[in-house]
Amino acid sequence: MQFNRKSYSDETLLHLYKELLKPRLIEERMLILLRQGGITKWFSGIGQEAISVGTVCALDKEEYILPLHRNLGIFTGRGISSHRLFCQFQGKLSGFTKGRDRSFHFGSNEHHIVGMISHLGPQLAVADGIALADVLDKKERVTVVFSGDGGASEGDFHEALNVAAVWNLPVIFIIENNGYGLSTPSKEQFKIKSFTEKGPAYGIDTIQVDGNNIIEVYDAIKTATEKIRKDPKPLLVEAMTFRMRGHEEASGTKYIPKELFEEWAKKDPVENYEKFLFDEGLLTHKQIQDFRTEIKEEIEEGLRYSEEESMPQANTETELQDMYQPFVQKIINPGTRMKSNRRYVDAISDALRQSMDRYRELILMGQDIAEYGGVFKITEGFVQKYGKERVRNTPLCESAILGAGLGLSIRNYKSVIEMQFADFVSCGFNQIINNLAKSHYRWGQNADVVVRLPTGAGTGAGPFHSQSTEAWFFHTPGLKIVYPSSPFDAKGLLAAAIEDPNPVLYFEHKSLYRSLTEEIPDDYYTLPIGKANLVTEGEELTIVTYGMGVHWAKELCREMAVEADIIDLRTLLPWDKEAVETSVRKTGKVLVVNEDTLTGSISAEIAAWIGENCFSALDAPVMREGSLDTAVPFSKNLEENFLPRERMKRKIKALIEY
Repeated sequence: MQFNRKSYSDETLLHLYKELLKPRLIEERMLILLRQGGITKWFSGIGQEAISVGTVCALDKEEYILPLHRNLGIFTGRGISSHRLFCQFQGKLSGFTKGRDRSFHFGSNEHHIVGMISHLGPQLAVADGIALADVLDKKERVTVVFSGDGGASEGDFHEALNVAAVWNLPVIFIIENNGYGLSTPSKEQFKIKSFTEKGPAYGIDTIQVDGNNIIEVYDAIKTATEKIRKDPKPLLVEAMTFRMRGHEEASGTKYIPKELFEEWAKKDPVENYEKFLFDEGLLTHKQIQDFRTEIKEEIEEGLRYSEEESMPQANTETELQDMYQPFVQKIINPGTRMKSNRRYVDAISDALRQSMDRYRELILMGQDIAEYGGVFKITEGFVQKYGKERVRNTPLCESAILGAGLGLSIRNYKSVIEMQFADFVSCGFNQIINNLAKSHYRWGQNADVVVRLPTGAGTGAGPFHSQSTEAWFFHTPGLKIVYPSSPFDAKGLLAAAIEDPNPVLYFEHKSLYRSLTEEIPDDYYTLPIGKANLVTEGEELTIVTYGMGVHWAKELCREMAVEADIIDLRTLLPWDKEAVETSVRKTGKVLVVNEDTLTGSISAEIAAWIGENCFSALDAPVMREGSLDTAVPFSKNLEENFLPRERMKRKIKALIEY
């Protein structure tokens, strides 16, 4: 291995050596601890340390890095103490995740690190969001994010690179090409010979470095960052290396040819750099021993600290609370200004506009939302008022934009992300479920993101533009779900959702956009998230519903001359148990309705809760109604049969007569 010190000082070269040696010695100790049962799992980066260390040493301390399994040198290079790392590895309370996640699945804003999730690819888009915040703040910074060669096969890789290229984001994407994705060799992952072929296809400059040569890595990243800070644009770096141990220790290495180990053992990054420094007269045997002794003593001290700490004790209240960033909503009532007749669609637009005025850090993102104003014209005229930096057209890449929303939140921005149709959120499902929903519970980072979802059937739009998708997310702690049924609620709840620092999914029914008009305040106001609305009062039965179900219930009760409590949930997660229980205990009969298909829908959970908690007050079985368990059909007659309105009528009649 050839080293070119260029003009780097002796001090710099020795600093790189100490930083390179530290993760190696920690790893060797962790492998012993693994065999002793002191930790339960380990992903080894032995043989790949030069990439992490060369990168972290080339960056400024305030520049974010998003590492993976084999990047221990990033964490040590940012000065995280050994005892805190070991507490994290052992699941202790002093770890970054309080025992809730393992290894490097954590972040630390103090150290400007955002750790991985097991799905790997989503973090690439989070880096885009962090870099976007730097661009908006006019900060001359870069963001660095890592991927393995295997992880680069995921769709998130394409989406993140494409967004970074289109938006000229200062992101360095580092591909650690060690030849394998777990046991699958590169030839079974992709047809290209090198990732230098991929970058140009996105309009991204690409370089390849010897990932085992720390000076080469350090110089490449340092040179690149100095350019990118002044001229923001992405860079793809392919670091050629090899993994000398299994994907994780339990998986072994039998699938790798022996000769590869022999070849790469000669390229060991620590041994080769140490020899270079020794030959250059910069390092003596005594210094080597002194460095090793110093680091080992620190390791042992850290282990003593972590081993003395007991395992965390479970506290149910704390566990539940930590799913969300603490937030006490202060309801803002409208002032004395005039009221106007506003359609449902106008109310949503008003809430967005007034929130944009209220929060300078609020960014809107979505397909066609800028000059075009969105397919439903909700953001029409916004780009002229707020500019393209804050009203951002996006490529067709739901996952990348949702991930970017988390990245913006890490840098204290708010975002509202429009799914063109609620159906399309499936393309970003992983980001919502595993990143937005879990980040606060895992490492205390909130996701200040609202996702707008035009939803519902009744428009003859067929199977892919009409689905009710709220139940997909109802099962996921860490999310809040809002679903207004009127213009008044639509405005107040969207404003409240934007205020809330937690991730909120905001469903808006397409059929109500221009069919529903109501006199609402012109002023900015908010409504309580988590509180239902008693739409009508009656003694005969309770109808619990939301969205279009509220209007079906009102129509049918008028048509059938039934006096019912109609409860509009408005918020589905958390839903208002108190309001439901109060009404059920009054009427003794209840019908729970959702537009979604019936099996596994939200009505099932509510009906089960009523049966368990209000059984003694019931005068009839709890009944449910929803759409047929089919895809949403296109033709009008088929769609009307699919929807539950007429079946609701029969259920109401049966309950009245019971």
